[in-house]
Amino acid sequence: MSQFNFVSDLQNALILDGETRGPAPRWKKKLEASLNGTANTTRSVLSVSYNTSFSGVQASTKTPGKSTEAAKGKKSTTTPTKTPGGGDRFIPNRAATNFELAHFHFAQGNKETGDKSDEENDDQQPTSSSNTNNNNNENNVKASAHKSERKKLIAEVAQLGENNGGRILCYQNKAPAAPESHTNPLKVVYSIKTPISTKSGSRYIPTTSERILDAPDFINDYYLNLMDWSADNIVAVALGNCVYLWNAASGNIEQLKEYEEGDYACSLSWIQEGQILAIGNSTGAVELWDCSKVKRLRVMDGHSARVGSLAWNSYLVSSGSRDGTIIHHDVRSREHKISSLTGHAQEVCGLKWSTDFKYLASGGNDNLVNVWSLASSGVGTATEPLHKFNEHQAAVRALAWCPWQANTLASGGGTADRCIKFWNVCNGSLIKSVDSKSQVCALLFSRHYKELISAHGFANNQLTIWKYPTMVKQADLIGHTSRVLQMAISPDGSTVISAGADETLRLWNCFTPDPLASKKVATATSNAKKSVFRQSIR
Repeated sequence: MSQFNFVSDLQNALILDGETRGPAPRWKKKLEASLNGTANTTRSVLSVSYNTSFSGVQASTKTPGKSTEAAKGKKSTTTPTKTPGGGDRFIPNRAATNFELAHFHFAQGNKETGDKSDEENDDQQPTSSSNTNNNNNENNVKASAHKSERKKLIAEVAQLGENNGGRILCYQNKAPAAPESHTNPLKVVYSIKTPISTKSGSRYIPTTSERILDAPDFINDYYLNLMDWSADNIVAVALGNCVYLWNAASGNIEQLKEYEEGDYACSLSWIQEGQILAIGNSTGAVELWDCSKVKRLRVMDGHSARVGSLAWNSYLVSSGSRDGTIIHHDVRSREHKISSLTGHAQEVCGLKWSTDFKYLASGGNDNLVNVWSLASSGVGTATEPLHKFNEHQAAVRALAWCPWQANTLASGGGTADRCIKFWNVCNGSLIKSVDSKSQVCALLFSRHYKELISAHGFANNQLTIWKYPTMVKQADLIGHTSRVLQMAISPDGSTVISAGADETLRLWNCFTPDPLASKKVATATSNAKKSVFRQSIR
């Protein structure tokens, strides 16, 4: 059979106008392309689109023709190798460019374009395979969810709702405020002052005591006031039947008085100016001591029971007793007793004059807070209380007047009450009441910050610093193992000393003034209102 095939091939080679088996000549390829027309071109495009959509393989020609070469030449002419004029390349001014906003719009545009192309591909996909359609639908859902999540994140970063067309990269204005959900440790970037302003509530407050002093035999009695800090930086404290003086500057300790067996000091209070200390004892007398000379000046009687509270108003000292009375003593006069007030049915355990010396507040074991106005003569108070506040459910010992609002009084109740209440003594209204969840033993206002510190008993025995007037808790000062009975503040207003039933005195450096506000504090101190009684003790 092979010989017949050879003969057939030989005859075909000799025929000149027959079909040959070699590659078609160029003229024949052009003729076929012109005859076929657009049909083959469309089919070729569809096949390429189908292949690239599903297989991911990009269509290419192994032997590029003239059209490809011409396209390459044309592309090279549109992209110059050198900048016009031979200068540096052009850099646009980006001062007013919002890159975050531009990126957001760019991503949003890509999302819309991608959604449209997906719809076109869905129309062009063959419907013969249901599994392929399901997979494509799942991929489209995941892609759209990812794009929507990315859009949300970009919107939060760009802050489109709060930016209002502002320049993000403009360094002439203050940086935009951080969103509420953003936690940034470098908060100073978003603050106005450096160091951090106290208005933001972010100042550092040490929660441990700076110094601890032993106070053996400190009497654990809620109704007594056994410690005070003078303007000359001397702390007076009663331990057992003795009274001691501790110099906070030098650390020297001196015994002022020792009572006989059975007698003891029940209250201590320094005069505003000078080294005169008033001591109320268990017999009902009020003693005046000149601590610079360690000498007793006089003894003033009038009470039939122990004197548990004292308050100075220049040469006038007011004493509250267990017999329920309050007596005003004029220390200049031989007849020292000016008037006696009977507004409480039980022991008077709290007494405080207001910062402008126009009102006297008294708290008693009968759960009452009485406010006494200054007498018309300017000495002492009226015999009838101006206001009677009976909202507390326990004994009221903690009293404090606001230094920047002379008509605002703060009072704290005992174990059955546990509330801190604020009163407007001008109209007798209750401003605010806060449940401290602990027995309130003492209250003090800060001189440098709009804050209040409270001393507590059961159950945590802590000191708490509150922001005023919002009463947001700033910090808890922990250290005492028993209830905190007494507090006093240093002359410069930066340190608080607390006396606890655990027989310790603890110093807390919790009100250190801001260095930037030192000038304002000095001005306020120089302009502070003095007592209405400006005469000294004779």
